[in-house]
Amino acid sequence: MAAASSLLSEDQFLCSICLDVFTDPVTVPCGHNFCKNCITEHWNINVQCNCPMCKKLFRGRPELYVNTVISEMAAGIKEISSSSEKPGAKPGPVLCDVCTENKLKALKSCLVCLTSYCETHLEPHHRITGLKRHKLIDPVENLEGRVCKKHERPLELFCKTDQMFVCQVCAVTDHKLHHIVPLEEEYEGKKAELGKTEAEVQQMIQERRLKIEQIEQTRKLSKEDADRETADSVQVFTALIQSVQRSLAERIDMIQEKQKATEEQAEGFIKELDKEISELTKRSAELEQLSHNEDHLQFLQSFPSHNPAPTPKDWKKIRVYSSCERTVWTAVAQLEETLSKELKKLCADAELKRVQQYAVDVTLDPDTANPYLILSDDGKRVECGDVKKNLPDNPKRFSSCAVLGRQSFSSGRFYYEVEVKRKTKWDLGVAGESVNRKGENTLCPENDYWAIWLRNVNEYRALAGPSIRLFLRSKPERVGVFVDYEEGLVFFYDVDAAELIYSFTGCNFTEKLYPYFSPCSSDGGKNSCSLVIS
Repeated sequence: MAAASSLLSEDQFLCSICLDVFTDPVTVPCGHNFCKNCITEHWNINVQCNCPMCKKLFRGRPELYVNTVISEMAAGIKEISSSSEKPGAKPGPVLCDVCTENKLKALKSCLVCLTSYCETHLEPHHRITGLKRHKLIDPVENLEGRVCKKHERPLELFCKTDQMFVCQVCAVTDHKLHHIVPLEEEYEGKKAELGKTEAEVQQMIQERRLKIEQIEQTRKLSKEDADRETADSVQVFTALIQSVQRSLAERIDMIQEKQKATEEQAEGFIKELDKEISELTKRSAELEQLSHNEDHLQFLQSFPSHNPAPTPKDWKKIRVYSSCERTVWTAVAQLEETLSKELKKLCADAELKRVQQYAVDVTLDPDTANPYLILSDDGKRVECGDVKKNLPDNPKRFSSCAVLGRQSFSSGRFYYEVEVKRKTKWDLGVAGESVNRKGENTLCPENDYWAIWLRNVNEYRALAGPSIRLFLRSKPERVGVFVDYEEGLVFFYDVDAAELIYSFTGCNFTEKLYPYFSPCSSDGGKNSCSLVIS
């Protein structure tokens, strides 16, 4: 039956008097069903016994019969209903405590009467003078909990000293010297404190959401870096494998060529030796024949012509060497040196290609340029002239021979290249937004400059404070500058040689960074070429 009840609507098992699921359902003679207590109370109030549903009048109070089928199904409905209730569900409305049959929704609760009233039963509190002084609040459950148990007065005050609710009598007796405030004041204070806490919580939520975005971005960049590293590693190791295979093939060809030369030399020596053996054998036969001649005169006449000819070669000094004798270790050492050079070049190429993926479009900012500097219309070239231009001396303009890029960077990675060929001196790097732009500047990380320079045609230095002399294998014609803001890295590359010139690591960037350029003075035309952003 319980299973069947789950297929029926709960409305079919509601008592028409209490409007709730049947409790001890009984059937009246007309066939309608009611809760036993509900129909009994109904007949107790009304003189005539009739059916509340169809209004059929009975001569006397009829005998009630328990409806077992409805009872079982109603019990199933209640069980299903209770199991489906969600925890934390909102409570129902507060009902009037005075209403007897159909309780109406309460309009106010009285803290003096400890009773909740609907609009009708609340009317005396608006009319009677004594009741008007009662404390009315919005309807609430458990009114007893809002009254002082000791003095039976409303809890209208709050003791901040003991952190507890008190009534007017408590305030002048047990809490006489304590810090007492009205509930409204404590409410407003706590509400303000709650608002502040909520704002702090919202701020923490925003910070954590931002952190999630940063972590997601880092994870994305890490995935991209991993993919690039994988591709670069495959390229480098494939090139190394091909180099080893190529070296092996060349080595095998060289061994075979040497072996072929050794065989040809050996065959030549053997042929020569066979010829000499043949001649010596013939000579031996002649000598043996002469030795058997007993004619003294003929023997002596023939003897001078049979003297052995001098040996054309001293074969003891002639030797054929193995083509591979003690050469494999030399070949391995040479291969190791070759691979080391090639590995460095391949890694440098891969590293340069990796940072070049962060290339940005950089142009020069004329508002920061020293008046002697000449900038191209597209903002890609700068050189130092001999004539000072009449320009406003704004705070952003350098008094030294320098200029910044228009673009600023306060996160992520960026890369740009500058052509420096045919110049005898220059400065390149990045600078912080708040660097001193007036007077002589010492370029170093402590002053928010991360730069390198060229002086005296071939003297390169990293301006690390103090500066570090750089010994380069070739004179760079294009210099690449790469910055990783979060990691605190600034790298300088010789682009054409694919070699790292210098790296600043562990930098602490706290503000916007700008590309920094100085073509330096023209030096009487010796350094007149432009710096070109490529």
